[in-house]
Amino acid sequence: MTGRDLIGHCYDDLRIGQSASLERVCTANDLIVFAHASGNLNPRNLPGFAERDTGERAMAPAMWGGSLFSAVLGNRLPGPGTLYIGQTLRFHARAHVGDTLRITVTVREKGPGRRVELDCRLTLDDGTLVAEGIAEVEAPERCIRADVTLPDLALRKRGKFDRLLAACAGVPALPTAVVAPTDSHSLGGAWEAARAGLIEPILVGPEAGIRAVAERIGWDLEGARIVAVADDHAAPARAVALVHEGQAAAIMKGNIHSDEVLRHVTKADGGLRAGRRISHGFVLDVPGREGLMIISDAAINILPDLVTKADIVQNAIDLARAIGLAEPRVGILSAVETVNPAIPSTLDAAVLSKMAERGQIKGGIVDGPLAMDNAVDVEAAKTKGITSMVAGRADVLIAPNLEAGNMLAKQLVFLSQADTGGLVLGARVPVMLTSRADDEHARLMSAALAVLYAHWKRTGTSLLPPEART
Repeated sequence: MTGRDLIGHCYDDLRIGQSASLERVCTANDLIVFAHASGNLNPRNLPGFAERDTGERAMAPAMWGGSLFSAVLGNRLPGPGTLYIGQTLRFHARAHVGDTLRITVTVREKGPGRRVELDCRLTLDDGTLVAEGIAEVEAPERCIRADVTLPDLALRKRGKFDRLLAACAGVPALPTAVVAPTDSHSLGGAWEAARAGLIEPILVGPEAGIRAVAERIGWDLEGARIVAVADDHAAPARAVALVHEGQAAAIMKGNIHSDEVLRHVTKADGGLRAGRRISHGFVLDVPGREGLMIISDAAINILPDLVTKADIVQNAIDLARAIGLAEPRVGILSAVETVNPAIPSTLDAAVLSKMAERGQIKGGIVDGPLAMDNAVDVEAAKTKGITSMVAGRADVLIAPNLEAGNMLAKQLVFLSQADTGGLVLGARVPVMLTSRADDEHARLMSAALAVLYAHWKRTGTSLLPPEART
């Protein structure tokens, strides 16, 4: 919320019949925040759930409406310094998402000890009475002036990923070798993906350990097949072999270090190489950002040379096109936005941009070098005088090395509360590569990415309609 100058009324200034009002539109975010604050998870009051269960707009909880009186009492009448003593309320109608509400309080009576009673009325914009009652407060002894600024409140919404999940509906599930699903997150993620119709799980690991975790999380393993191996460390090789045998069309990493999975995926003899350098793409839903963002490479190629970076860029473009970006904007990152021979990543960025212009990298608009600020923020790009179709609007960010990419992706997840999914790109089959610290949702999103990417590789088309671009 922005700063505001609040000027209150002291007890001696108040007069019988004095009134103040505010108007407020009930939004979906209001109801979500109220559910978090109150713990009231009644589906009739939650956007999305209410429409699904009743076919009607979400209904505001009665006490959300009642809480609006405190805004008038604390901000307008009497104003800053007011203390609540009591409140009576009677509810006559219901407010829904999208309704405009008018909140009015009127001084009814003044008593000793700076006690004030106020009539309270909450109405819809057509005059319908929603609630009425009486508030008893202690008015401030003197007028208080307050300049108040609240920090921004960001809600984590998964709507962008929900769009990907919806696009997978009706697509055959991918037979997926789940490598060492021997903890609750990894087995739970496989279960969620199976219930969503994204994968047919082939659980590769020690059978006793898998069954023990399944019992702990409440999964009877219906629809799953167990391929038993001696221990977790034997699972990656067996999972890759299942791909070669035609039994698996994707791989999902479980409770095992990424290096062990990647060693078998990337090996020259018996691995899953498909001609292009294998890389990794993080897909992130960053709060406050309109579209999804892809960061590459943050997991496989430690210090990529120019040729490897070209493959990383092409792989990332393919993934972006698979999730509905017909011509993704790719920003090649460095510390600065100008070519500087002392900073090798700026030279690589300039060459990659030219390679895209000449058709050596296809399907996207590539520009660089770009610093992080002018890659994602239009105003920063304008301030620095950068004229580019990518600057300020990048869908894909290509890091100069693994360290930079990994730190950037994890900063967005752990400090900016981004939701994420991850996928190995350029292999014969999609490989869902998530951190062992990732929850079931990250694994579910990675499975959705695998389905979309596999469809795009097979058909050259995306299951999502192209996004409108500006």
